[in-house]
Order: sequence, then structure tokens, then C-alpha cells
Amino acid sequence: MRFPLEDEMRQQRWFRITALALGLFAINAVARLVIRFAFDGDDSAQGRATIVMFTVIALVLAVLTFVRSQRERPSGWLPDVAFGALGGMLLTVLVGPFLSGHGPFADGAGDFFAQIWIYGACAVAGTLLGFWIAVMLGRDYRSRALKAFTEARKSRPRRVVGR
Repeated sequence: MRFPLEDEMRQQRWFRITALALGLFAINAVARLVIRFAFDGDDSAQGRATIVMFTVIALVLAVLTFVRSQRERPSGWLPDVAFGALGGMLLTVLVGPFLSGHGPFADGAGDFFAQIWIYGACAVAGTLLGFWIAVMLGRDYRSRALKAFTEARKSRPRRVVGR
């Protein structure tokens, strides 16, 4: 049974942003827990798990951007994706280290800021990849609108201007 208030809540912008931020944080949390319990002390495995985590984050943002860019203008989906990724990054760098048994600055400020830069780069790369694929395939909102406009112009008879 679905509640009407639940459907209304899912339409709210803050809900989409929060869901994306929590989803991206969940990816980080799973990676950190796998590293902590399965590969504690193995630096090469930790490095590989971190690369996999950032790749999955970029792919999630690419798929989300690809899907959303087909239905909405960039002014509709880009702020949601940007704020969701920012929220996920803040959760990842401020709360995530506690899952590993450390604090956010346990490895120093350099490591903290490096994680921010890598997260930001992966978020931007994933978003651009999803949007570029949608544009390349002609499935983005603008390409579809231009195609519909062209089809509408072709279907109308040419107007003859009298002298």
C-alpha cells in the first residue's frame, strides 16, 4: 500500500539530493568496511578497494546523469547531482573515517584534502561522462527538443507569401 504523502515526498528536491548523498556514502561505507574487516593492514588491497570505490561512485553519477539528462534540462538535474555529490563527499570525508576506526584527520591534512580532490574529480568525470554519452547518442533533452522542432517544421506546408 502506497501513501499519498510518500509519493509527494519523493517529488521534493531535497529528497532526491539526500537520497543521492546517502547512496554515495553507502558505497564508501561498504568499501571502508570491506577494507577494515577483510584487508586490514594490506596497503595494496586498500589501494585497489579505494580505486574500485571511486570508480563505482563515478559510474553511479554517470548513469544517473544519463537518465536524468534525457528527461530534464540541465538546469533541473545539475543542481541535484552537484549538491547530492557534495553531500556524499562531506559524509565520506567527515563521517566515513569513523567506520575505519580513525578520525577524519588521522592521516594528516594532506590525505584529507587529497580525498576531497579525488572525490570531486570522480564526481565531475562521472557526471560529464553520463551527459556526453547522452549528447553523443542524441538522447539529451536539448537534442530531443531540436529533433521534435525539426519534425514539426517539416510536417507543416510551406507558407506562400503573396505579392
